[in-house]
Amino acid sequence: MLVLVAVHALAAVIAPALVRTWGRRALYLVAAVPAATLVWALAHTDQVRSGDPVVETVPWVPGLGLEIALRMGTLGWLLVVLVGGVGALVLAYSAHYFSSDDPGLGRFAAVFVAFAGAMLGLVVSDDLLLLYVFWELTTVFSYLLIGYDPAKRASRRAAMQALLVTTLGGLAMLAGFIMLGQHAGTYRWSRIVENLPDGGYLAVALVLVLLGALSKSAIFPFTFWLPNAMAAPTPVSAYLHAAAMVKAGVFLVALMGPAVADVAPWRPVLVTAGVTTLFLGAWSALRQVDLKLLLAYGTVSQLGLLMVVLGAGTRDTALAGVAMVLAHALFKATLFLCVGIIDHDTGTRDLRGLSGLGRRSPALAVVATLAAASMAGLPPMAGFVAKEAAYEAFLHGGTIDRLVLAGLVLGSALTVAYTLRFLWGAFVDKPGVPQVEAHPTRWPFLAAPALLAAGGLAVGVATPAVDRLLAPYADLYPSTGTPYHLALWHGPTLALGLSVVAVAVGAGLFLLVHRGRLRTGAWLPFDGAAAYQRVINGVDRLAVELTGATQRGSLPFYLGVILLVLVVLPGSALLAGSPWSGSFRAWDTPLQAVAAAVVIVSAIAAARSLRRLTAMILVGVSGYGTAVLFILHGAPDLALTQFLVETVTIVMFVLVLRRLPEKFSERPIRSSRRGRIGLGIAVGAVTAGMAYVAAGGRTAVPISVDFPGEAVSYGGGKNVVNVTLVDIRAWDTMGEIAVLVVAATGVASLIFRRSRDLDRRSGIPGATGTASRPRWLTTGATTRRQSVILQVVTRLLFHAIVVFSIYLLFSGHNAPGGGFAAGLVAGLALTVRYLAGGRTELNSAAPVDAGKLLGAGLFVAVGTGVAAIPFGGEFLQSALLDFHLPVVGHLHFVTSVFFDVGVYLIVVGLVLDILRSLGAEMDRQHETERSDVPAEVRDKELV
Repeated sequence: MLVLVAVHALAAVIAPALVRTWGRRALYLVAAVPAATLVWALAHTDQVRSGDPVVETVPWVPGLGLEIALRMGTLGWLLVVLVGGVGALVLAYSAHYFSSDDPGLGRFAAVFVAFAGAMLGLVVSDDLLLLYVFWELTTVFSYLLIGYDPAKRASRRAAMQALLVTTLGGLAMLAGFIMLGQHAGTYRWSRIVENLPDGGYLAVALVLVLLGALSKSAIFPFTFWLPNAMAAPTPVSAYLHAAAMVKAGVFLVALMGPAVADVAPWRPVLVTAGVTTLFLGAWSALRQVDLKLLLAYGTVSQLGLLMVVLGAGTRDTALAGVAMVLAHALFKATLFLCVGIIDHDTGTRDLRGLSGLGRRSPALAVVATLAAASMAGLPPMAGFVAKEAAYEAFLHGGTIDRLVLAGLVLGSALTVAYTLRFLWGAFVDKPGVPQVEAHPTRWPFLAAPALLAAGGLAVGVATPAVDRLLAPYADLYPSTGTPYHLALWHGPTLALGLSVVAVAVGAGLFLLVHRGRLRTGAWLPFDGAAAYQRVINGVDRLAVELTGATQRGSLPFYLGVILLVLVVLPGSALLAGSPWSGSFRAWDTPLQAVAAAVVIVSAIAAARSLRRLTAMILVGVSGYGTAVLFILHGAPDLALTQFLVETVTIVMFVLVLRRLPEKFSERPIRSSRRGRIGLGIAVGAVTAGMAYVAAGGRTAVPISVDFPGEAVSYGGGKNVVNVTLVDIRAWDTMGEIAVLVVAATGVASLIFRRSRDLDRRSGIPGATGTASRPRWLTTGATTRRQSVILQVVTRLLFHAIVVFSIYLLFSGHNAPGGGFAAGLVAGLALTVRYLAGGRTELNSAAPVDAGKLLGAGLFVAVGTGVAAIPFGGEFLQSALLDFHLPVVGHLHFVTSVFFDVGVYLIVVGLVLDILRSLGAEMDRQHETERSDVPAEVRDKELV
């Protein structure tokens, strides 16, 4: 099962490429993936029928006790058959529905097969958290499918509406899952049923779960999103809203029903909401003139019927429910696909403009009539068998069951009425309406709905075999009396009589509506869509007001709010808890007090400084003082890194400050300044207090005490800091270097404002059209602002600094250094070259594309981690190599050095990218802006 889900994911990745290569014919190849799922499910039919579920368990996060637990019983098998079979047919149908030049076809194929994979994972998940993951994946993919055409406002609104409604319901469901899982000590449903909570706790959990199920299946009061989702292409509607997405909520109710059907809120909520949905959906369907909307409201009504039958909680209603799930998927997918053919061949879905299509497309009319007969509950179709089973199940209950039965019969009559309206509107000749012009329907286009309609007929005829397949699920419920079995003919029973009554009443209702003798206005003074829109408008208004009150465009205000919260919440906790230890030591050596005084004085001076550059230098002094504290604490690696980072930071800030005014724009008034000073002091005190409490409140032995020994035995190095970065905590470093790459890309995208400007990011002379003959000591581009002596000295020292950075790179495993520090040293060498000669000197020193350097570093780092896997190791696991070379002697080598090389390249690429963007590119933009300034004015500025 997990392999099938992975195959769907792989197919989603390669589907766009397949469509670009083979056009819409590639959809046949993509359809093979859900078809393989169908074949796999059918191959396990005997095992499932014998009551032996298919189980797979794969460790996910062993440390947290999480695992990928998959389980396919009878219910899961039925849904897998529908998800795979209907999905394959709809994809094959789509190869004829879409045009070859449709620009979104590749995206459609990818998202569709990804949705099928998510739906497959959902119906076979035994772990509730895993089920929730797949649940939300179906929500995201359905959002993309419903919003297939982003240029249409209706598509965007419908997609967002479906996303919001089902996501909010899913979050409530997740809360219910957590309550059940935490109580049972496991999230596997097959084990939770053995240890269910009781009382109000269970009732609350089930109500939360039902919120998710009802919203997903468009049950009242969440019915409004599904009809609006008809903005999606018809193949999407045929799959999501007949066989897949809306069945997720039905599936969840059917899955949990055997264990919780007798819990107080379960049956009343499902039956009440289901009957309400049954009536509202069916009545709304009678009012529609769009064939697709008619089917959409009919789907809402049928989903309500499914919830009633599966929520009743008896063995016979459960059997009727799963039979109805099968029948509904077959006839509703068929009818949606038939509407797609009608729309494709005639250009309209308006039943008022369709006339004579039955004579022009008789095969299409036959296929649609078969499916409609199943929807109306006519023999010998599958819908008749399932509906009669439901009647029979409720006949033998109490007063409440009889009332529900009356509702089902009335709802079925309405179903017959809108079914007749569909057939009349689509295929019957209408007086006074011109005959519709339709393209001839090709058999490959009609094949998918024809197979589905034939499936509905086959299920009805072969009912005994279907009963044997579905009965194991129904047997999970306690049986009272003789179990009911599905059959096409039970004799002249009361249930059969109710079926006849429903058909007769439905035909009469259709005639009354058709002749205008029965008005089909709305029953309620409001609808869900209007309520949803009012809520959304209210949220938008609240967001505008809240944004206007808080987002004032003032950075000091934003920062002040954040810091004030920091002072109030943790500060209050510190004062209230008083978690202070008895002993307090100010310093280990007086030199620490001197360094701390430098940090404090420079920070205060920076805050009082009027000039930006002065403030930046003072901030740098504070950072250097912190580095001195690291040295005094015996951490040379941290001190080296702090010195280098502080130096690079000062340079980068200076590059930006060149384009800003020399002084700060304005000084706060005296009262505001006092408030800021007080807030700053409070933040410092609270931060220091938190650090002191955190350091003194440790009760367990820190894991870092084992690092020195592991650094030598496991990492093969004596520098604990470096081994930790590239080996013990290599995953953290991987995340950090990925952030560096993203940051560099973001800076470049902000500075190089157009795509063609990115050519200057490479720094290659040919890319900028300014190639010149290389010189040894000077660049030949010296201006009056630059010093020839500085350029010469810089060129003489540049290579020595680069060699020193390489030394730090390779010595960092046993001595201070490493890839990060070495990269910063090399970056500073490039910085000096830029300061000496500008962008021409920088490009001469590093004629490489900074983006490619970043990519190469990330590739080397990731490749080092992957390389361990073929040799039986874990990702990022290093190996120790000891060998003897003839001249060199004994050589001790650790493969994590390659990871450090990747870090080195990324840091160098980051510094180079920032120099080219914040430095060289801003220089170029400044020169462009000043190109229209007279030369004599520029000469005066240089004096």
